[in-house]
Amino acid sequence: MSALHQTDGLVTFLPHRLNRQPVVVRGLTNDELFVCVGLSAAVGAFPGAMLAWAFGAFAMIPTAIVLSAALGIFIGGGFLRRQKRGKPDTWLYRSLQMRLTRKIPALAGYIGGHGLIFRSGAWSTRRMRPQRA
Repeated sequence: MSALHQTDGLVTFLPHRLNRQPVVVRGLTNDELFVCVGLSAAVGAFPGAMLAWAFGAFAMIPTAIVLSAALGIFIGGGFLRRQKRGKPDTWLYRSLQMRLTRKIPALAGYIGGHGLIFRSGAWSTRRMRPQRA
């Protein structure tokens, strides 16, 4: 039988990767890429403004922004790819949500931090070691 149900045309299965965001550049998804570029461009705007003031050339600002965005994609993409390796798709977002909830509890209501379960300690499977004969 094919993937489509013969009588009503409904899909009888869901592909595994249907709801995943595709990887765009250096292991980053669209959202991660925009955040990485935005943060690195914002960081590059300050040195660009300082260089523009020092040399009297307004073109230093966008030049520094583009250079820092490129470095941000290269360095940040590699860093995030290493951090995400072997973890679930939503790990990065839940990790940021947890860190923000712990650091700034007043923000928890806006980012859904009250729904998180915080537990520290060792986990056990409650299995016994095999008996040696």
